[in-house]
Amino acid sequence: MNARLNQQEPVVLVVEDDESLRGVISSLLRSVGLRVETFSSAAAFLGATLPPDAGCLILDIRLPGRSGLDLQADLLKEDIHIPIIFISGHGDVPMTVRAMKAGAVDFLTKPFRHQDLLDAVTVALDLDRRRREDEKNLSTLRSRFESLTNREQEIMGYVTSGLMNKQIAHEVGLAEITVKIHRSNVMRKMGAKTFAELVRMAEMLGPLHRKAIRR
Repeated sequence: MNARLNQQEPVVLVVEDDESLRGVISSLLRSVGLRVETFSSAAAFLGATLPPDAGCLILDIRLPGRSGLDLQADLLKEDIHIPIIFISGHGDVPMTVRAMKAGAVDFLTKPFRHQDLLDAVTVALDLDRRRREDEKNLSTLRSRFESLTNREQEIMGYVTSGLMNKQIAHEVGLAEITVKIHRSNVMRKMGAKTFAELVRMAEMLGPLHRKAIRR
């Protein structure tokens, strides 16, 4: 990959075996200010280093060697969730359904209108931006949660499961006033201004915070 690429802006990746169409797509995207990396096959794509700022993937469904659908499956297996826009001159309903069920953003049939592709890319890049923001927020929450003591993590688990302070005190064998102190520390360290906000944080953390409850 080109190390000179600006790391602040997303890169649109294009995997298309038709050199002419690959050039047309690249020129179209660059004309609206987007950065582009192109590949002629799934093998070429898999052999390259995926840029950290990859924003979406435009993928031909029929490629020499591994197909676009195969590449989609490979990425999911590696837990790479880049938004994909499929393009094909031979797409059929089963292919479209399979691609969309696996998370594709759109499926465009050749010849497609340039504006349709640009619209699909806009949607895909927006999805990727939101995913990155969610991952950043979750990373911050995890750091805050890990800053809690084991007891505070346990108390947070009970609090966000709906138990009252008196019930929690009975569960963990502490005085109710001690539970209140731990609860206050949890709110402060997690940066939660309200109980409802703490519950939303717990939902975002998922199994991580539930493991802290020792039944």
